[in-house]
Amino acid sequence: MLVNRSAMPRHLEVERKFDVGESTVSPSFDGIAAVARVERFPSQTLDAVYFDTPGHDLAAKRITLRRRTGGADAGWHLKLPAGPDARTEVRAPLGAADGDSGDEVPDELRDVVLAIVRDRPLVPVARITTRRDSQRLYGTDGAPVAEFCDDHVAAWSSHISADGPAEQRWREWELEVIAPDAAAHAELLDRLSNRLLDAGAVPAARGSKLARVLGAPRVQDGWSADVDPVRHAVAEQVEQLLVWDRAVRADTEDAVHQMRVTTRKLRSLLQASPEEFGLSENAWVLDELRELAGVLGEARDAEVLGQRYQQALDQLPPELVRGRVRERLVDGAKHRYQNGLRRALIALRSERYFRLLDALETLVLAEPPMARFGQQPATIDTAYRRVRKAAKAAAQAPTENRNEALHRIRKRAKRLRYIAAATGDTQVSERTKTVQTLLGDHQDSVVSQTHLLQQADAAYAAGEDTFTYGVLYQHEADLAARCRQQLDAALRKLDKAVRKQQRGLPAH
Repeated sequence: MLVNRSAMPRHLEVERKFDVGESTVSPSFDGIAAVARVERFPSQTLDAVYFDTPGHDLAAKRITLRRRTGGADAGWHLKLPAGPDARTEVRAPLGAADGDSGDEVPDELRDVVLAIVRDRPLVPVARITTRRDSQRLYGTDGAPVAEFCDDHVAAWSSHISADGPAEQRWREWELEVIAPDAAAHAELLDRLSNRLLDAGAVPAARGSKLARVLGAPRVQDGWSADVDPVRHAVAEQVEQLLVWDRAVRADTEDAVHQMRVTTRKLRSLLQASPEEFGLSENAWVLDELRELAGVLGEARDAEVLGQRYQQALDQLPPELVRGRVRERLVDGAKHRYQNGLRRALIALRSERYFRLLDALETLVLAEPPMARFGQQPATIDTAYRRVRKAAKAAAQAPTENRNEALHRIRKRAKRLRYIAAATGDTQVSERTKTVQTLLGDHQDSVVSQTHLLQQADAAYAAGEDTFTYGVLYQHEADLAARCRQQLDAALRKLDKAVRKQQRGLPAH
């Protein structure tokens, strides 16, 4: 399925909703310094059909998808959480000549939430009709700063009783602000909200009209204090995986990298405490997470190399940048990134990926198995012993195997860092992050050196000047050497932090 992202306008919607009685008089905005004038609009009738899976999976994530007719913004609207009082709205037009049946959700919108919907159908779950009286508020510079809507709502859910679909009716106010930055949003929203509260409104009990019709969504993050911290961390990372999935589909900068990090973090946490999730060491979920990280790695590695070469070349004196080096290194990396992204998106639309997400959610929601006698939960001590063992092996490794040995330390350090973060040991987590960062920079440098040699050979075969490739190669070699020189000190600081944790001393 090809998705045309350019046809999907997005904008940030910052608004608050208020419950209000039928006889309440609409507020006045006179006397507010930020409001110079108010423009009233004729009443509009808006009719919207809301779509979700039969199990209301979108509503459970506070996501709404609707097809609205009437009003200036008629069309398909997908609203995604974007922080307090904020949602990102993605829009798609109605069908040709508004003659579509309204039952088929546009592919480009379905794709945005595909990690949540997967291969389940999207069906109408509610219909909401709104009679809206609105006012637009303008600032002293003549630009709009907010919009106030007085809505009389009639709604029906798809659940049909013996007497037919149940109808709900209510009145609510919506206040949406239009400001250039987050600080201006918050200040203006608070000031205008106070005027609505003074008029007799109360903050809405539900975040959207649909939530009111369907009732409270499933709560998936209500963790009690006695839940194993690693299990809690896994649950948080599953949620993050869905967030970064959307960012990858939108081709947001650094999204592929962050999704890959989340995938690896999930795998490390599950490997650290497999008994907590009823997994064996070679469970297929772990294999699938490794494969997913590998698929994302092609685009991620190209993105990192491209940025790395762009920065390095920009810092060189112009006389040292010779031949077609930018074309081969920077433009070539961008081309490989796009190819890698296409392959990643194919994987993210596959049944195999959907089943992995199903399995991860099942692991999170399932009751933990009974602990066997002698089994211990994941601990910092266990993970650190693996790091220390890898460090000793790296110190004794022959030169030709040194890079691989150092990379092994990094992989084990990741697991230690994630466990430390999950169990609340900030100092061990920060010390491990330093080790991981050093070895990550070292590994990126090793990969870059190999790539530079390949590109230099290609340039030489084409009769091009290869001088700059040598300059960049030496820069990478020097960087790798500095990382190795700093590693011992970082490992000693980590050892000190772990020993402090073992003695039960405060992390700070």
